[in-house]
Formats: sequence, structure tokens, C-alpha cells
Amino acid sequence: MSTSVLIVNLAILFAVLEADLGRRKVSKLRILRPLLLAAGIVPMFVESPATSGSGAVLEVSLAVLGVLFGIAAAGGLMQVSFDVQKQRVLSTASVAYAVFWTAIIGARLLFTYGANHWYTTPLAHWMGTNRISTAALTDALIFMAIAMTLTRTLRLAGARARLQHQHTGELALQA
Repeated sequence: MSTSVLIVNLAILFAVLEADLGRRKVSKLRILRPLLLAAGIVPMFVESPATSGSGAVLEVSLAVLGVLFGIAAAGGLMQVSFDVQKQRVLSTASVAYAVFWTAIIGARLLFTYGANHWYTTPLAHWMGTNRISTAALTDALIFMAIAMTLTRTLRLAGARARLQHQHTGELALQA
């Protein structure tokens, strides 16, 4: 469980912080890159997602939690605006944004470490009692990370489209 979760989480953390910290142009590539990253991660690391039972519930639950974290990060800790002079959409993310992402991803990694070193037996008992496989737990953590990233990306894409449309309309009215 630990290697794939580690790789996915560190790749996502690096990609998001590199793309978002500071004041950045919201380009098509910036929106497409996380989608391509997710498209590459899922087939490489998600072997067989649970389709029923407690494993599926866990996978869906952590994916929903990832969406909520993505909304908090992109909606509350990142501002998106339109630069009238340069005619482009920009986002601004500060240290608080980086701390939030690092804390969430760090918590997932700490959980994974703990599952392998600190509370292996109680976790194995809980998983056995609830019929959750190691693969389902791993997939759930990966889905959470991907959902958080995709939610952030969809928020950027939506804000970009809205602001471009809004300002294109204003320019047409002024002409």
C-alpha cells in the first residue's frame, strides 16, 4: 500500500504547488496537466477498484472527501481574477494554500506510514471485520488525492471560462 500512495501523493503535491503558488496565468495547459496526470495515475496504480460492499463505500467516501478538500483549497485559499491589461485570467495562491495541500497530503502519508508501522494489527482487524481489502484502502486514498486535484482543476477551468466570457462581453459592449 505505501509505495503507490507515496508516489501518487508526492507527484500531486509537487504538480499542484509548482503550478499554483504565487500569481499564475490560468492557461489551457495548466488545466490539462492535472487531468493528464490523473489519467496516467489511475491505470498505473489503481488495480481493481471495489464495485460493491464496504470497499466501494470507502472508495466513494474518500473521493467525496477529496472533492470537499479541493473545494476548500481552490475556493477558499486561491483567488482567480482577470488582468484587464494583459487580457488573461490569473490565479493567486499563497503560503496558506501550500500549507493546506501539504497538511492534507502529509496526513494521508502519515496514515499510510502508521498503517504499516504503528497500528497494523488494529487496522487489519477493522478491514477484516468490514471486508475491506488492502487494494480498496489504497485505491480509496488515491481516489481522494485525485478527486482533490480534479476539483481544484475544475474550479480553475470554470473560473477561467466565466471570467473570459465576462470580460469578452464587456469589451464587445464598449466597442
